[in-house]
Amino acid sequence: MIPLVNPLGIAPLFLVLTERFEPSERISIAKKGTFTASIILIIFGLVGTYIFKFYALTVDAFRIMGGIIFFRNGLRMLEVKLSRGRSTPKETEENLESDDIAVSPIGIPIIAGPGSITAAMILSGEAHNFTDYGILIFTIIFTMSLTFYIFRGADRLSKKLGTTGFRIIQRIMGILLMVIAVQFVINGITPVLVNIIEEVGRSAIGR
Repeated sequence: MIPLVNPLGIAPLFLVLTERFEPSERISIAKKGTFTASIILIIFGLVGTYIFKFYALTVDAFRIMGGIIFFRNGLRMLEVKLSRGRSTPKETEENLESDDIAVSPIGIPIIAGPGSITAAMILSGEAHNFTDYGILIFTIIFTMSLTFYIFRGADRLSKKLGTTGFRIIQRIMGILLMVIAVQFVINGITPVLVNIIEEVGRSAIGR
C-alpha cells in the first residue's frame, strides 16, 4: 500500500498546494486529508467483495487490471511525472480557489488515487475472515499515519533531501511499484492459463 500511495513522492505536491497556509493550518489540512483518504480506502476495502459478487468479477481479473494500472503509475514515477489519474492542473487550480483543499484534491485523488483504491479492492477480494479484514484496515491506517507524519514534516524533509533526493526516492518507489505490478499480472494470469490447460487436457482425453 505504501508504494501505491507514495507519501514521499506526493509530499512536494502537498507543499505546493498548501504553501499559502500557515504551518498550523498545513498540519490541519494534512490531518483532514489523510483521514478522508483513510475512510475512502476502508470503505472500498470493506465493500470490495460485494462489488466483485454484484458484477460477477473475479479477483484474478482485478489483479491483471490493477497490475496494468500500477505498472503505468510506476513508469510515470520513474519519469518523474504526475499521474493523470490524480489531478489535472486545471482541477488543481479550481480546488485551490475553494476554502478547503484537504478533502479534494489532497484526500482524493492525490492520497487515495486509483492505484490505492484498486489495491484496497483486490485485498478485500482476497480476504476470507475477520483477521484478513483487520490486517487490511491496519495496513490502511498505518499507511495513512505514515503519510500524515511525512506531510507534517514535509518542510524539514524538503530542505534535507532537496529536489534531487525526492526524485531519487520517487524513482525507487516507481521501480518497486512496477515489480509489484508484474507480480500482480503473473498472479492473475496463472490461474487462467491453468484452467485453459486443464480444459484442453480434458478435451484431448475425451477424444
